[in-house]
Formats: sequence, C-alpha cells, structure tokens
Amino acid sequence: MPRPALSARRLLGFDRSGPPPPQTAPDAPWRPWTIPNAIGYARAALIPAILILAYSSRSGTGAAAGICYFFAGAGDYADGIAARVTGQYSRLGALLDPVLDRVLALTGLAICWSYELLPRWLVAVVVAREVAMLLLGQAWVRRGLALVINWPGRIAVGPTLFGIWLALLGVRAVAEGFVCFGIALAIVATVCYVRNGLLELRRERR
Repeated sequence: MPRPALSARRLLGFDRSGPPPPQTAPDAPWRPWTIPNAIGYARAALIPAILILAYSSRSGTGAAAGICYFFAGAGDYADGIAARVTGQYSRLGALLDPVLDRVLALTGLAICWSYELLPRWLVAVVVAREVAMLLLGQAWVRRGLALVINWPGRIAVGPTLFGIWLALLGVRAVAEGFVCFGIALAIVATVCYVRNGLLELRRERR
C-alpha cells in the first residue's frame, strides 16, 4: 500500500496526529539498518569528538567542538525528517533518538560545568530534571503506563541544545537565556507527565 502524501506540517513534525507508526511498537523488530538510524549513529560518533575537542582546549570553547555539537543537535531533526520521507521507522530509532538527545545535552552540560560556561546552578537544574525524567520513565514502565511525549517536552529540546551550543561558542549571556527557556518548558512538560500519569492510575483503580 503506498504511503499517503506528506504535508509540510507533518514533514517538519508539527502535525503528529494519528497513532504512532507500527514499526515503533514494543514488539516490532529493531531494524537497525535504516537511513534515520544511520543519522543517529553519526550523532553518537560526534559525542566523544565533542568531549575530546572541548577538553583539549583551555577554555572549553572553540569552533571545532561547536561545529560538532551543531551537527549532532541538528541530527535530532534530520533523522525525524528522514524517517517521515522514507517511511523507515524502527523500534531502535524510537528508543535511540531520545537517548541521544539526553546524552548530547549531558555532554554539553558537563563541559559547561567544568569551564563554567553557564551558571552552575542552571546546569544543576537541567541535570536534575533529566534524572527526574529517567526515574519517572522507569516508574511508568514498571506500572505498564505509556509515557507519551507532549508538546512542551518536544519543544524544550531545541532551545536547550541551542543554548548549550552557544555556550560552547562562548556566547554566555544569550546561551543562558535559551537554556532557561528550554528548562522552563521541560519543567512544564514534567508536570504534565506527572498529572497524566496520576489520571491514568486513578482510571485503573476504578
């Protein structure tokens, strides 16, 4: 059966109506060899390069580490577009993408903490939120609940990674603003996750 035509909104990820692709279901095959997953592997390979380049510098900032971070962050959107264009969804891709987002963010935050490229209190808040989401996700899985990504959570990734990227380039004031905006959205998303999870638990008890 031919795939339906993609609208611009769906291609860019703004229209996420309808059920998730069946290829991403928990019982679906992993399908590691796809174009979107290849982009994910490239993102993963850039992470140690970012660490090496940043920690080999005196200040933690520099064009080389910044360029690698930019492409690793942009890959988050590129793999989604590639999946929608090719239809090559996979269970591995559904799991790999959010993991890489978090690892990339934590990589940049580690550099920012070491060289104080961002206020350390802000770095601590972002890391605490990531740890909270990890624990929350595990609790949801153990209870058999679905943790559906909401819009604040989707949007929060962009300004957070962009702010960290600016910090790696040494643009601290602007970087701080973007990271603050991203973490504010992320906290809103976390509150929504908790609220929706509690509602699901109450429905189960009834």
